[in-house]
Amino acid sequence: MIITTNSGQTFDTNEDLTAPERHILQKLFLWESMSSSIEEFKEKKKEALAKGWNNSGPVIESSALKDIISHLEAKVSLRLNKS
Repeated sequence: MIITTNSGQTFDTNEDLTAPERHILQKLFLWESMSSSIEEFKEKKKEALAKGWNNSGPVIESSALKDIISHLEAKVSLRLNKS
């Protein structure tokens, strides 16, 4: 999957993220549309990073994942401000 952030950075999730990071990103895509606050989204991010892939343990965010998550946080904020 190719993701382009608001800042214009483009990431190929197959090349720029590890398998555990892709798994976390899948969870966050769901929470992007379901979170009732930016704080809830950030909490779900923390939980996902702490649990890892199939509860395998913590995942350390690469710079690519950090940028993508920042992009998702901005999208959550925008959605909530429109409501």
